[in-house]
Amino acid sequence: MRQVGPLVVRTLTTPAAVPHSCAASLRERTRLQWWIGDGGDPAQLVADFLAEHALPGPTGLLPATPARHGHLDVCGAALFVSAAAGARMIGAPTGPPSPAPAVPDLVAVVYEHHQPRTGPRTPPAPWQLGPWQPSWTPHQHAAAVDTARAAIGRGDIYQVNIVGHSSAPYAGDPLPALTRLGALPGARYAGTLTGAGWAIGCASPETLLETNGRRLITRPIKGTRPATGQGRRELLASAKERAEHIMIVDLERNDLARVARTGSVRVDELYAVRRWCDLWQAESTISADLDDGVDLADLLRAVCPGGSVTGAPKLAALTQIAALEPVGRGVSMGAFGWVGPGHVDLGLTIRTVAVDTDRVHLWAGGGITWGSDPSAEVAEAAAKAAPVRAALAGP
Repeated sequence: MRQVGPLVVRTLTTPAAVPHSCAASLRERTRLQWWIGDGGDPAQLVADFLAEHALPGPTGLLPATPARHGHLDVCGAALFVSAAAGARMIGAPTGPPSPAPAVPDLVAVVYEHHQPRTGPRTPPAPWQLGPWQPSWTPHQHAAAVDTARAAIGRGDIYQVNIVGHSSAPYAGDPLPALTRLGALPGARYAGTLTGAGWAIGCASPETLLETNGRRLITRPIKGTRPATGQGRRELLASAKERAEHIMIVDLERNDLARVARTGSVRVDELYAVRRWCDLWQAESTISADLDDGVDLADLLRAVCPGGSVTGAPKLAALTQIAALEPVGRGVSMGAFGWVGPGHVDLGLTIRTVAVDTDRVHLWAGGGITWGSDPSAEVAEAAAKAAPVRAALAGP
């Protein structure tokens, strides 16, 4: 894969994680890259690194004095945290090795303002995507669901998210294909990030964490049906999906409570149906007031890895995940977004792919409860992966 310059994370919502007025005029100043084998606490490493550049700001996570938008001022930083790095932050099992080991488990890229260059650009090399090859068969996926149901029956866990992986060979420049992911309907966190021999493309609809002044916000997604009238009615009426969703809402309330003022956690919206591509998904909004003395490292430890892609209780679910999934989660089920002066906006990396020197990697899965049907869970994972595969294949 040819080296392509790092691109700024771009979100499609308001307020945008990357200021719209700056998105076209940024360049990389410096970066931090960390792999799970490097040792140390990734939460503290990234917090210390960003603090060197006055991020999230001189007052921690509180609103900072607006950054001057001059020629060399720091605008903010793109931040990526893998699921394995999130597990390391809380002392949980990190799971099997990633199938894309060239991609770091933690990346923070600090951007500064500059005058954009003009002139002709080299056209990208023609893109060709080969056949997808799964890391496990549908039968093995279904067997993992059965094993998870058995763990739930024993009382080891209440719910767990099981994720599968597939990869495909490619030829040409992957960046245009990754950029197409951002055009998928409902891609709230649409962006790309690249390094030497690797790239990440994200089309996530899910907010892992956003700060708005002293207010912390998370929007877990749990529950999926086809985006038809019948599918919407089924999602709204499903006792199984609603129970699964509410378990994750309770887990996310508990996660925010770790860094919130006592009594400030609330559910602002419960089980709202949103559309992502050709799927309906149930989403809730949970918020809380930031407690005094909380820094970025504390915040990352509280929410990573995201509850909607781990399960409940979180540590027990991560133990099950490490035993059940045949390959690591790589760039999926982690965090990806922007850290600006006094502001953090991170999406959860579902609908996210990684590219190394010769393959594209994609993950998809779903939450397992006692009432899960193994064949239906396999089909749901395939339905979530299908729009991403189509976008990567191109017109």
